[in-house]
Amino acid sequence: MTALVPLVAAELETPVAAEVADFAKAIVGRCGGAAQAVLFYGSCLRSEDLSDSLLDFYLLVDSYDRAYTRRWMATANRLIPPNVFYAEHEGLRAKFAVMTVEDFAHACSPACDNVSVWARFAQPSRLVWVRGDAARARVIRAVAAAAPTLLGTARPMLDDALGVEALWTGAFALTYAAELRSERAGRGQSIFETDPARYAAFTAPAIADSDLAAEVRGGMVHFRANADRAAGERVWARLRRRGKWLSVLRLAKASFTFKGGVDYIAWKVNRHSGAGIVVKPWHRRFPILAGLVLLPRLIRKGAVR
Repeated sequence: MTALVPLVAAELETPVAAEVADFAKAIVGRCGGAAQAVLFYGSCLRSEDLSDSLLDFYLLVDSYDRAYTRRWMATANRLIPPNVFYAEHEGLRAKFAVMTVEDFAHACSPACDNVSVWARFAQPSRLVWVRGDAARARVIRAVAAAAPTLLGTARPMLDDALGVEALWTGAFALTYAAELRSERAGRGQSIFETDPARYAAFTAPAIADSDLAAEVRGGMVHFRANADRAAGERVWARLRRRGKWLSVLRLAKASFTFKGGVDYIAWKVNRHSGAGIVVKPWHRRFPILAGLVLLPRLIRKGAVR
């Protein structure tokens, strides 16, 4: 799996705003010597004004035990990665997820049984802090596996011949259906449209690294072997079941690790779906119970799928 590495390496090294780099350094300070790298990703990559945004970071560490002073935090991170935290720095806000480099690499690979990491890192990201060349090489290899994993897993559900745009939007649509998501339908399309040239450049090397037999020419992808749709349906049914349960468990865990977690979840759902959730005082006191009460309502409204 090497064809995509040069493109991913160049993308990861793209400069970011100084305030983003400074924020990353502040996050590193929270776990000291355990920090190995910080990745910046998400919609804020494309934003010039970050003052009203919530930045997204992944903090990669060498050991959960070394990253935390409280044992239960390390155990929770190990059992249901990642742990997610809220941070503020110089007027900016962010959430950052914590994983070991090893767990992150697994989560970007075809061996992972949920979509959450490889779906996100098949999209653009930036390596905004890293502890040396060895850590850099490991992170680049891990991120370079995400797009091939996305396309390889999506392939059985896609047409045997399709455009580059349909390839990526179809693959992303599958991943959004495999998690509890508040984003409106068509999100995969909007992801592609942010940088069509990037996805066009990634197509042939990502397919090569996924070991799919295909020809890419004239903006079209022609797979040489017919899709096994029935096998694909089984795989994606399993990914959807596991993904939605993991989403619930991660949200429950975030209510303990994420300052203002209930308010953040309500803000995100309202922002993407217009559901109009109003957070009440008891929701903040009993976040897990609040989640159990609110989730069925949101599903019925179609705010969460």
